[in-house]
Amino acid sequence: MSHLYYLVGPPGSGKLTVGKALCAVTGAALLDNHLANDSVFLAAGINGEGVVADDIWELCFAVRKAIRAATLHAPRTLAHIFTNYLTAEEREWRNVERLRELAGVRGVPFIPVWLTCLLPELKRRMLLPERAERLKLRDPAQLRELMEKAGTLPSPPDALLLDTSAFQPAESARPIVEFAHRQPQADSHLT
Repeated sequence: MSHLYYLVGPPGSGKLTVGKALCAVTGAALLDNHLANDSVFLAAGINGEGVVADDIWELCFAVRKAIRAATLHAPRTLAHIFTNYLTAEEREWRNVERLRELAGVRGVPFIPVWLTCLLPELKRRMLLPERAERLKLRDPAQLRELMEKAGTLPSPPDALLLDTSAFQPAESARPIVEFAHRQPQADSHLT
């Protein structure tokens, strides 16, 4: 049985790293947020530094919508892992509901996983060279300002909370897989 995993956490919390570990264990398709963002950022000349304009974000959202639509063509046996940073704004709940609805349409369990990490560790991770490979935020001061102003969406009641402050990436998939196996199976709406 496949699942739709949704890894949510602030920049630097390890969404891609945890997603890769989960992918290695489950064989799921990893659709991290930078898969959509980076194609638009690269075309627009954005390098992960500075503020991204609203019209550029709208283009990223269009790519994400296309990716979600493409999952409806996947075999039911294929699991998916989506990642995202969601601010504490009320409108961000719509992102959670979109993926919850997508899981329902695919007839697979929705597995929300909220990654947490201490701010000093997040700031340290901003300086890691691999962050530049995916056009990610790399400025510790900008991260601190983002966390102070925008925050992080609180987890829904059915989410697994995973603190990534001092974790081994290879070990991060185990609690997620165990959590997923404890969830009720979904009914398929596909014909």
